[in-house]
Amino acid sequence: MKSNKSAVRYATALLELAIEHNKVELIESDILQLLAVANDAHDFQIFLNSPLINIDKKIAVIKQIFKDFNQTTIDFLSLVTNNGRESVMLDIAKQFMSQLKAHRGIVPITIISAQQLEESTKQSILAKISSSVAGTPEITEEIDSALLGGFIVRMGDHQIDASVASQLKRLKQQFV
Repeated sequence: MKSNKSAVRYATALLELAIEHNKVELIESDILQLLAVANDAHDFQIFLNSPLINIDKKIAVIKQIFKDFNQTTIDFLSLVTNNGRESVMLDIAKQFMSQLKAHRGIVPITIISAQQLEESTKQSILAKISSSVAGTPEITEEIDSALLGGFIVRMGDHQIDASVASQLKRLKQQFV
């Protein structure tokens, strides 16, 4: 939990720095590339988490891998590494992207269903929940065959569960 709090704080500082210096798009691009490298190369995550590699070596490797990054981003990644927080660097990057979406007024909405929903169904769901969305919705769709039917909508801390599996579970609990 402590690493999550520090990731939020570092991400907030980076976002404020990006806004202050009018480099939001540049830093966003760098952070997306950092996340892509981390997703593609599991070795990079192992490298960041390794206590055997000293800080100077880590900073040198980061600068070499990401030599096309904006200097502000490089300086920030160096700061994170110098402070011994390189193990939460990817959490910081994810938090930065989440905070950037919130800053732009984008609300991530996940719709989970048993099978691919038709566009009209997605639009109907979106129309019903749009009154509770303050901002521009960004819809992500996931498939979970365990739901049997229906759907689950997640918006931040809120969840609407209209799945058949959930209804069957509630019915079973009533009988027991």
